[in-house]
Amino acid sequence: MDLEPEIIALFSQGLDSILAIKIIQQQGLKIRALKFITPFFGSEIKDREAEYCREIKESYDIDLEIIDLTNDYLKMLAAPEYGYGKNFNPCLDCKIMMLTRARIRAEELNVKAIITGEVVGQRPFSQRRDTMRRIEKLSQTEGLLLRPLSAKLLTPTRAEETGLIDRDKLFDLSGRGRKPQMALAEKFGIKNYPTPAGGCLLTDPGFGKRVKTLYENEQIPTAVDLELLKFGRFYPLENRNEFIIVGRHRLDNQALLSIATGNYYILQLAEMAGPVAVLKGPETELSAAAKKLCQHSKAKTLHEAKIKWRKGSKNGTFTAINQDTSPQSEPKTENHDN
Repeated sequence: MDLEPEIIALFSQGLDSILAIKIIQQQGLKIRALKFITPFFGSEIKDREAEYCREIKESYDIDLEIIDLTNDYLKMLAAPEYGYGKNFNPCLDCKIMMLTRARIRAEELNVKAIITGEVVGQRPFSQRRDTMRRIEKLSQTEGLLLRPLSAKLLTPTRAEETGLIDRDKLFDLSGRGRKPQMALAEKFGIKNYPTPAGGCLLTDPGFGKRVKTLYENEQIPTAVDLELLKFGRFYPLENRNEFIIVGRHRLDNQALLSIATGNYYILQLAEMAGPVAVLKGPETELSAAAKKLCQHSKAKTLHEAKIKWRKGSKNGTFTAINQDTSPQSEPKTENHDN
């Protein structure tokens, strides 16, 4: 990694952020790119950060640093100062948080500019001129934040005014069209880049609704809770921070088994193949979790089914009554401490 960068860049791996970096690299400046991750974007590189940084260096010749915002982000999501978007997405607060962290990193590294791949008018809210100026003010990046793809449409930054960056070599792109970016990609020899997408899972209505449920009653979920929410069928319990998730297929089941830690109950059918169920909640909810498990398996036609469970070093079995017409009873569990 370059130890003495002259510029900080925000990197999403999208084409626009790659192009913004390449435009400035063409001016002979050294860049440190920052990639922010949370459970809602970038989480796929968690625990393989070094490998990912090597891949980006090899693919795009970009020096990269990963910053995990999870703890601060989950607190912010409970009550974002500037509200939510159409779903449970706090886009304005999110952008301010990332730029604020980038500014702090810039101060630590004594660099004179922060660049992003933003294009004026590309997104209907966050990339309007007035919103872009507001974000600069709130993140205290006025005069510091440079958008190379649209710079000629915006007020010159200090890096341009001092001659560190040549404004004549920047661009004046605007709107939602992609042809200019694709032409620039060809010019720079960039061939492998992702197609435009929403990126953040919180913009997905279904997933956003799940996350919102866990935030009810002024509770903040854990990062593991949020990873589990990405898989299976979701059933919130009366305490909205507690839930049951049942896998829909083999890949779901594998994911649930790999993610659920010792803080969760894992349930499976003891005498036949079937899905995995994860319970976050007290032992008294095991019968409810077993019922959901049976409903989504071959055991749904049986009057009762034997269930095996484990939580951390403890495990056991019980017989679940799963028919809606059957008398309800709490499971009689056989506990075994390993």
